[in-house]
Amino acid sequence: MQVADHHQHVPIDIQTSKLLDWLVDRRHCNLKWQGLVLTIREKINTAIQDMPENEEIAQLLSGSYIHYFHCRRIVDLLKGTEASTKNIFGRYSSQRMKDWQEIVALYEKDNTYLAELSSLLVRNVNYEIPSLKKQIAKCQQLQQEYNRKEEEGQAGATEMREQFYHSCKQYGITGDNVRRELLALVKDLPSQLADIGAAAQSLGEAIDLYQACVGFVCESPTEQVLPLLRYVQKRGNSTVYQWRTGTEPSVVERPHLEAPPEQVEEDAIDWGDFGAEAASEGIDYGISAQATGIDWGISLDSDSKEAGSDGIDWGDDAAVSQITVLEAGTQAPEGVARGPDALTLLEYPETRNQFIDELMELEIFLSQRAVEMSEEADILSVSQFQLAPATLQGQTKGKMVTMVSMLQDLIGQLTSLRMQHLFMILASPRYVDRVTEFLQQKLKQSQLLALKKELMVQKQQEALQEQAALEPKLDLLLEKTRELQKLIEADISKRYNGRPVNLMGTSL
Repeated sequence: MQVADHHQHVPIDIQTSKLLDWLVDRRHCNLKWQGLVLTIREKINTAIQDMPENEEIAQLLSGSYIHYFHCRRIVDLLKGTEASTKNIFGRYSSQRMKDWQEIVALYEKDNTYLAELSSLLVRNVNYEIPSLKKQIAKCQQLQQEYNRKEEEGQAGATEMREQFYHSCKQYGITGDNVRRELLALVKDLPSQLADIGAAAQSLGEAIDLYQACVGFVCESPTEQVLPLLRYVQKRGNSTVYQWRTGTEPSVVERPHLEAPPEQVEEDAIDWGDFGAEAASEGIDYGISAQATGIDWGISLDSDSKEAGSDGIDWGDDAAVSQITVLEAGTQAPEGVARGPDALTLLEYPETRNQFIDELMELEIFLSQRAVEMSEEADILSVSQFQLAPATLQGQTKGKMVTMVSMLQDLIGQLTSLRMQHLFMILASPRYVDRVTEFLQQKLKQSQLLALKKELMVQKQQEALQEQAALEPKLDLLLEKTRELQKLIEADISKRYNGRPVNLMGTSL
């Protein structure tokens, strides 16, 4: 008796994935239960078309899948709504009741309902629940990825915009209209160079000091050092013509700086009437064989003056003397500065480079003198400068440092990145297009990265919304699957005298 009682409490453990096989092997369900289920589903679809108005019945029918226990609950509810159709024999004349009672009876035949519930449980555990969990995990992964790309896009956009404004700052523009601002800077360049030329006027003492040192050390006082720097110090940033000839020009014809045309979009190209006249009767290109007023110096008359055996008249020798070879861009009437001669010394590349070289030469000399003055005087240096001019002996280290600082400031102004770009624009206006394109490319990259960041925010919201829509579905499916598990365990337990039944591997 005790052994039987002990056996009564031994649980029955069934692997969920093999639940259907377990039921069929023990003759609880028929192997061909699926065919009967199809018949039952058709009858359920027909029966739900005619149902009484009842809140609980409507709630049961709103579920995704109606199974055996739902049908039994509907029959119980119909006993209340269809009570008036019950006869003295306990039967119902209502067609609704008959339909649902028939459905319940078909379910109970060969325990078909148990096989269907087991199949539904296995499908939920093995496929539906893992699929929803995988979709939610994918949404979470996408949110993290989109969040990372959003941060990258934000950082990249900020970096490119900072590079754009940093480059604009180097050029000395705000960046609102790069092309127009660059061209405006070139217009201000002559006044800036004039200020540099004016600042060089304070270098007279430094130049005289260098001249005195060279004359003393090299014993060649007549040799003039820093000719161009000395000239600018006295005359300022004059024209190349004045530097070359020594006289001031009466007329200065500066080269006209032509601004390159604005970029035209491809879809906005206007071809004009090109090709419109192709079908016309004749095309006049403006070339006439009878051009009037032009004497080409060629005579077709047979009786022309002979000059040699070939009959060609080469003209007088005096005419040949009128032909002279001119230097390109430099020929101009006297007193007229034209071409490169019309440029200032600091605008013309050759003289500007010479001016910078002489500034650096003077700066190096003064720096060396400042270093020598800071060191302790030795016998050699003292004896060497005893016979030096008073200009050299009367200098101090502080004065040297001040002059070096002044020279470094001038050199820095002429060799700054901004000034270099201005000189390149002055030499080639097409350079404006390249600089504009370079800067606009940075701004476009910044804008594209900002758009990418906004797109990542939008996709992140979409993934979040999808996750929010999937999570209630998963919770509902888990709840229904747990309910199915309890119903199946309770039904199998009844068949084994109340022994506890455990469905293994559900992980709910």
